Amino acid sequence: MLELTERQWALFDYVKEMHGEQKRKYTGAPYYTHLLSVAARVEQYVQHGYETEIALCHDLIEDTECSLADLSSKLMSLGYSVEEDVEILEGVDDLTDKYTHERYPDLNRAQRKKLESARIIASRPVAQTVKYADIIDNITSVIEHDPGFARVFAREIDSYLWKIDKGNQKLYAECCRAFNQIKAQLGLEKEKIEQ
Repeated sequence: MLELTERQWALFDYVKEMHGEQKRKYTGAPYYTHLLSVAARVEQYVQHGYETEIALCHDLIEDTECSLADLSSKLMSLGYSVEEDVEILEGVDDLTDKYTHERYPDLNRAQRKKLESARIIASRPVAQTVKYADIIDNITSVIEHDPGFARVFAREIDSYLWKIDKGNQKLYAECCRAFNQIKAQLGLEKEKIEQ
């Protein structure tokens, strides 16, 4: 069970408010359930100290009107120090998609995801730790609700997962095991992904 501190709950309330009425794509559940799921998984593996905050905020910048400056202001108002603020913002920024359709309309999904893969490979260890939990939560939902897209999504993950090994090693192993099971379920275990 996820146990948050008072300021983490206050941060979650802010994140929940920013995500508003957003829903999970396949289930219609409030979007914040994904954030709590990722945070709960990460909380078991906290190494650097702010994985939980980063997990709660990991989709904030790309999916809401919140900017990094807005998030920084909120963190400071909740009593986070400048050093904590910087670490959380860096992790959230690492996990924010940069190569979106809106920013790069001339690139197709495959081209954008290839650029994202290169970017996430270079991300900080704390961000990679959160990414593992995000992958587990997302791929589990996709395989259950959209097996056709799951094949595309799995290939995208396969293009970078084996190169983002700087985060928490236990969670990385859990992510790799879960991902390999899903690849087998999809019949992709023998497929070589072009790097």
